[in-house]
Amino acid sequence: MGALSGLLVIALEQAVAAPLATQRLADAGARVIKIERAEGDTARHYDTAVKGTSANFAWTNRGKESIVLDVKDESDRALLQRMIARADVFVQNLAPGAAERLGLDSATLLACFPALIAADIRGYGRDTPAADMRAYDLLVQAESGAAAVTGTADTMARIGFSIADIATGLSAHAAILEALIGRSLTGRGRAIEIAMFDVMADCMAVPLLHWTQAGRDTPRVGLAHPTIAPYSAFACRDGAILIAAQAPAEWVRFATHVLGDPALATDPRFADNPARVANRPALDAIVAARFAPLSLAEARDLLTEHRIAWGQVSTLPMLADHPALHLAAVQVPGGTARLPRPAGRTEAIPSEVPALDAHGPSIRREFADG
Repeated sequence: MGALSGLLVIALEQAVAAPLATQRLADAGARVIKIERAEGDTARHYDTAVKGTSANFAWTNRGKESIVLDVKDESDRALLQRMIARADVFVQNLAPGAAERLGLDSATLLACFPALIAADIRGYGRDTPAADMRAYDLLVQAESGAAAVTGTADTMARIGFSIADIATGLSAHAAILEALIGRSLTGRGRAIEIAMFDVMADCMAVPLLHWTQAGRDTPRVGLAHPTIAPYSAFACRDGAILIAAQAPAEWVRFATHVLGDPALATDPRFADNPARVANRPALDAIVAARFAPLSLAEARDLLTEHRIAWGQVSTLPMLADHPALHLAAVQVPGGTARLPRPAGRTEAIPSEVPALDAHGPSIRREFADG
């Protein structure tokens, strides 16, 4: 029995952001009914990597029930209305304007069902000139400026996973939980709007503040931190290691015991973090010369001995075998796969990813008129 057992969530969802939000609710015990079109959620068709199921779909849809509805059909829309009338939460991420045309936007639903938590997941805020723009992950990464601070000095890059979708889904999950707590105190539901652009703009707060408050752009520095030094990858004999010395005491230990030159700790070029960032090429040359002769094992031992943070630069095969990785078995229509277990969750998670319309007949009987 999870913390949300007994709650009913109706999800008119597709792709990644909304499915991730409702999947986290399912993990906590909520009953999640996923509404799909006849051809299925868009994400079902991205690839066939997980025994015939797409990786995105397998990751974000475990523990749900699937029913195919045509929300433009009068009979199916009436069925959906009966489902929503019994629901605690309704989540939708239809194309801009579609929910409003169907009367399924959060404001309309809350007027009919005052205790409902209704969440609209959009690309851009309804009150902005961009309200009608379609929004996919990479488009929002670009629009929000995230691509401008990602990559190398020569080339902007996409963050290597769907960060806008993921951050939006997790933000929606948090907002829904907050609304459920509020309803437990007041009895009133809440209309929620979560815009992908707003989520990414919030993620970009530090680079934006550097620009608006200090007139300072955030450079693209590859596998390094743009505003902290030393915080970068350095080559050893048999690979690269990431090193981070952020706090003043860490820098003193790093200079004295790792670099072996106590004078560097008070050298005006490196005495504080702004100076080290301003003189990064000179500092990086010193650090690189120290680590180039070392093996990765020797570098790890040296840094650990002097309490300096480090991390390996993992490839996907290395991540798959990482000793800190927690995995959970999930059933997909083609078999069993092992997925990362959500952070903070130690108990079992729902294990089945539904086939398209797998629960349609039983749900239709349950919510039949009369």
